[in-house]
Amino acid sequence: MHDIIEQLEKKRAAARLGGGEKRIAAQHAKGKLTARERLELLLDEGSFEEWDMFVEHRCVDFGMADNRPPGDGVVTGYGMINGRLVFVFSQDFTVFGGALSEAHAEKICKVMDQAMKVGAPVIGLNDSGGARIQEGVASLGGYAEVFQRNVLASGVVPQISLIMGPCAGGAVYSPAMTDFIFMVKDSSYMFVTGPEVVKTVTHEEVTAEELGGALTHTSKSGVADLAFENDVEAIAMLRRFFNYLPLNNREKPPVRPSEDAADRTDLSLDTLVPDNPNQPYDIKELIFKVVDDGDFFELQPEHAKNIVIGFGRMDGRSVGIVANNPMVLAGCLDIKSSIKAARFVRFCDAFNIPVVTFVDVPGFMPGTSQEYGGIIKHGAKLLYAYAECTVPKVTVITRKAYGGAYDVMSSKHLRGDVNFSWPNAEIAVMGAKGAVEIIFREDKGDPAKLAAKEAEYKARFANPFVAGARGYIDDVIQPHETRKRICRSLAMLKDKKLENPWRKHGNIPL
Repeated sequence: MHDIIEQLEKKRAAARLGGGEKRIAAQHAKGKLTARERLELLLDEGSFEEWDMFVEHRCVDFGMADNRPPGDGVVTGYGMINGRLVFVFSQDFTVFGGALSEAHAEKICKVMDQAMKVGAPVIGLNDSGGARIQEGVASLGGYAEVFQRNVLASGVVPQISLIMGPCAGGAVYSPAMTDFIFMVKDSSYMFVTGPEVVKTVTHEEVTAEELGGALTHTSKSGVADLAFENDVEAIAMLRRFFNYLPLNNREKPPVRPSEDAADRTDLSLDTLVPDNPNQPYDIKELIFKVVDDGDFFELQPEHAKNIVIGFGRMDGRSVGIVANNPMVLAGCLDIKSSIKAARFVRFCDAFNIPVVTFVDVPGFMPGTSQEYGGIIKHGAKLLYAYAECTVPKVTVITRKAYGGAYDVMSSKHLRGDVNFSWPNAEIAVMGAKGAVEIIFREDKGDPAKLAAKEAEYKARFANPFVAGARGYIDDVIQPHETRKRICRSLAMLKDKKLENPWRKHGNIPL
């Protein structure tokens, strides 16, 4: 027995060492933590239960038979984050550059299968050079097995990817199908084809950072949600983010009691919206002032800035927040903002998280680039997401809600549960000036007459009372009582039950 225990300890030590001291030192020299150090930071102390520590690859070609490190380049298992169950895998760059083999993929698939059975999230820490070339198609088959599980787990348990090194080729499609992607600046990148291939095929000179770095994907492409300075910050923020999410699609969102009173008012909100309807203001100020303790976790802050998305808490319960931002493009909806918000709304709906929407939208962005880019279909994604959504929906119109964009932004017609408006809100087909120029086009040569008609139109339509008269707005509220009214509405809606007609799945306009 003593000999077997000694043998076990030797094997465990070899697995913990990964690719060896020299490669661990190289990882540290790049400012990166090892796979196991990352898990130590991510999970509650002493909670990690490792699986498949002794798994080895089965490749015998290209001299691989003599190089079989235990664990095969990925650490898998489960543990706790703030006392809540989570399944994890962490790729080890010190072993074959974290390259994925058949056995490596089987380890990942095993924890994903178990996560779906018990209803717990999956977090993947990606740091891999891609498919293990020596294994050929077996490695590609391994990727496809992981992809299949990503799809089956979608909407069942939350899936989060933390990109902490290279992620290239087929490897990028697993994170792409997870719910959220976080990256680390200057040390992580994602691309389908690397800079060398790009240069060969298209003759473009581009660095890995420019092609698929953290700043590229959080600002230009929108592939990633957030970028952090280093591994430690990324993991700390991931632990904070995890607190907003339920463990699975059958759970209510977590509750974190707060000392911040649900009926708190904030008189500064009464002067948030400027008197000049064309002057911008920062919608984030409203968000920070209405959520519990001013704690708002924004997602994709550098991408499609004309819409704001993220998680907060209202009276202790997690909510998803979507808000037009008049500071950027006057808060217009365009292609990128529609896609950004639609995906977020669908996540909230899948995991029972109520959606609070703050509306100040003058319409959809006009222009040939938007039309040629497919704004009709992409804008319809947001419309579809809100219309399909069955979780509690509370909407507050703070200033403008014009045209089709009024409909799209969680209006009463898309089964908004509670729709409020501030007293200064304008709910109309379009702005007064544009409307008058169309209705009274024969008076275009008479500016004084047009100005009088514009004033008349404003008095008649540039207010929330026409919509209120039809029941499209449930109440016109004072800005300072916004938090109180939202909290009351969500409390009333907490046991809401609404089901869409049975179907295999809808056909969202992709």
